Amino acid sequence: MIRLKHVYKTYQQGALNVPVLHDIDVEIEGGEFVSIMGPSGSGKSTLMNIIGCLDRPTEGEYILNDVNILQADQKQLALLRNKNIGFVFQHFHLLPRLSAVENVELPLVYGGISKKERRQRALEALGKVGLADRVDHLPNQLSGGQKQRVAIARAIANQPSFILADEPTGALDSKSGEQVMDIFTQLNQEGTTVIMVTHEEEVAAYTKRRIILRDGRITEDRREVHELHG
Repeated sequence: MIRLKHVYKTYQQGALNVPVLHDIDVEIEGGEFVSIMGPSGSGKSTLMNIIGCLDRPTEGEYILNDVNILQADQKQLALLRNKNIGFVFQHFHLLPRLSAVENVELPLVYGGISKKERRQRALEALGKVGLADRVDHLPNQLSGGQKQRVAIARAIANQPSFILADEPTGALDSKSGEQVMDIFTQLNQEGTTVIMVTHEEEVAAYTKRRIILRDGRITEDRREVHELHG
């Protein structure tokens, strides 16, 4: 599903070339639950942006569902993101004037889904994350944990190939964080691929595989004996 081969990323700052990723080789199959970890400056956000088709490698190859990302233009990349990737961010990125269900419908609007089906899928997704009784609430009427659950519902409503989550518990208290991780675990058990950037050991403990970055290189890639949470 996801294959990165000999991926390098270098940014230009003035006359300087700043290398961020070095010779990244990784494959992620459908149905995996993966955490990408590393200290600040290790390159994990850059790697996430490349996997999410928000940035391109300087060198190397990125194949997503048999499409070579380096050969795609901006329009194709936008379509790939909309159809293949459900994004969940640390700070939710909900539109404040839209209700929970309207926020969840947004990617479906861009995907050209009919109004009736959009509403049905959005309501189903909100039910799946335990918010069937909050569908008409605005973001400022929701707790942090509820906002993140709306964001997860938005990510799954378009039935993407995988969910890409960036520090999804970073702005939450520990109880809300556990609830969010339980939802990701449940989604993964149902077959959804989840790739998560985190620096928290407690969060990574939920995942079945850890990819550790240091100084732009993968230093570890190991599968976990998965602990049960509950």
